[in-house]
Amino acid sequence: MGNPPELYYQLLNITRDTPPQEIRAAYRCLVRQWHPDKHPPSSKSEAEDRFKAITQAYEALLDQHENRAVLRARNADEGRRSCARPEERVEGSAAAMARAPERAARMSGAPPPRTPPARESQKVYSSTDIGGGGRRAFAEFSSYVVRKAPPLERKVECTLEELCAGCKKEVKYTRDVVTKNGLIAKKEVTQIIRVKPGWKKGTKVTFEGLGNERPGCLPGDAVFTVSARRHKAFKRQGDDLVLKAEVPLVNALTGWSFSFRLLGGEKVSWSFRDEVIRPGYEKVVRGEGMPVVGGKKGARGDLRVKFDVVFPKNLTGEQRRGLVEILRGCA
Repeated sequence: MGNPPELYYQLLNITRDTPPQEIRAAYRCLVRQWHPDKHPPSSKSEAEDRFKAITQAYEALLDQHENRAVLRARNADEGRRSCARPEERVEGSAAAMARAPERAARMSGAPPPRTPPARESQKVYSSTDIGGGGRRAFAEFSSYVVRKAPPLERKVECTLEELCAGCKKEVKYTRDVVTKNGLIAKKEVTQIIRVKPGWKKGTKVTFEGLGNERPGCLPGDAVFTVSARRHKAFKRQGDDLVLKAEVPLVNALTGWSFSFRLLGGEKVSWSFRDEVIRPGYEKVVRGEGMPVVGGKKGARGDLRVKFDVVFPKNLTGEQRRGLVEILRGCA
């Protein structure tokens, strides 16, 4: 039969040197836990798959131990016959021939010509009871056991200031866990997310194996996606920050001063005395944008201030004539 795959031992939570009596104890414990009748309809099919695989693993390991015992007995018998007197050899050969069908059946894995062993007659719910043979059940579960439960996805909202400076966010969520009885229970979990300076909207943080659990599956991951709260003044574009400033037409033509605060709280004041602010005018301040993730130390994007010139909605006739005289000849 050969050595069984390592997955047999993993399914029964035992090691290769586990004696038969402990294998039986591990099997009884697991079949009680994964008996399909103990599971709700939502997880019953998964429990059936696991029950089938556990039974198949137990039978394969038990068959291997029995085959080894038969080999040891046969070798010992042959050793005794080689040392016996001729008449004893004849008698021993006759007894061996009488037992030959039973040994052959045990070695081949076929049912022996005798009453089924107690372990077969005591089974209430076996791998062959749930549609299909044990080998098919084990093949199905072998591909199933490596499957992960679907990820548990949540959002974590950050302000633009938090994404600029970095911060720690405490997140609480509820995950499904599998109890010792194979049922699904809810568990409250708290994790800390360390937001790095410069993280963008859509950045994902994954806690492996800390998502939902499902019977027969590897635990899923908990995945948190960063979302950015809308800022009242700044808008992010890549690693740059954009600030829009409205300038009345008269100030755009004759001079203007205004001030604002950066995300870090520093106050910036600008004055426009000798220049005209035209529609679409943009002023760029290098290195005052968002930190660049993965860039050189201290690397940052730019701050771009876009000016929107506000024109008057109505002008009197006198105002129009005055503007014509003032602006006549201006390039």
